[in-house]
Amino acid sequence: MDQARRPRILVTGAAGALAQQVISRLRKDCDLVAVDFREQVYLGDEIPSYCIDFNKRGFEDLFRRYEFDGVIHMGRIMSSQETRMRRYNANVLGTQRMLDLSHKYGITRVVILSTYHVYGAVAYNPALIEEDAPLKAVGLSMDLIDSVELENLANIYLWRYPDLNITILRPCNIVGPGVRNSISTLLSSERAPVLAGFSPMMQFIHIDDMADAIVLAYQKDHKGIYNVAPEDWVAYQHALKLCGCKRLPIPSVPPLVPKLILKTLGLRSFPPYLLSFFKYPVVIDGRAFARAFDFKPKRPLKAIFRFYRENKKPI
Repeated sequence: MDQARRPRILVTGAAGALAQQVISRLRKDCDLVAVDFREQVYLGDEIPSYCIDFNKRGFEDLFRRYEFDGVIHMGRIMSSQETRMRRYNANVLGTQRMLDLSHKYGITRVVILSTYHVYGAVAYNPALIEEDAPLKAVGLSMDLIDSVELENLANIYLWRYPDLNITILRPCNIVGPGVRNSISTLLSSERAPVLAGFSPMMQFIHIDDMADAIVLAYQKDHKGIYNVAPEDWVAYQHALKLCGCKRLPIPSVPPLVPKLILKTLGLRSFPPYLLSFFKYPVVIDGRAFARAFDFKPKRPLKAIFRFYRENKKPI
């Protein structure tokens, strides 16, 4: 890397709230280029921003033009946002294209944002899930196949091309201001469904802490796979209570019943695969990341729940 210039980083998924938090932390010391295949976002005159399909020729033109030193890849589409084929093309084929171009153009640092959902929610999960645990989600839901394949692909490149220095992050539930995922939608709602007889332990990390974690992961250059989660967790139904949500019990069997009730309530942002995560605990062990990157979340659960309690809105 040319020592005369600042690091130049490609940030994907720039339309998302988390990516914009990461950009705000890096813009002072790095030259950034923002990309998203959903929409173009304005991030200031000094940050070029593009709406580009990663599988199109124009994406490679960016690598050639800007000579990136690193990539922070947060462009994963969630299952509630697009069709299965659209997600596969973006999440798997798009990530493969990004990694191929990173290798071709001599990039030396790649951070990839994954999700703890790849572990799958099953009754016999261990109390704390470590990074070497099997990824069971692919056998439980078609809606998570692309997430697991993205991880498998990143793993292949992690070992095939060590010069890329790939770090893969598996965070727990990311919540807080601006977050539009399913769990954040439920916590901010006046009423939220619960599966009758179930209240699994869950972990939550504030969007500001997760942005800090991503920046640390890029700066400290420890390649590998890491869970990202605080050391505390709380039962789902208790979390709803602390957020001021009215709980709506629904039957958990047969499987079609909760889907019909969710549809009746208009909960379109509640993907079917999440039903298992509202039955069985998936608590991940974030100690390896905390040690390697000297990371400790600054926003406790009480601050997270207070935000949702004070910002209620109908689903």
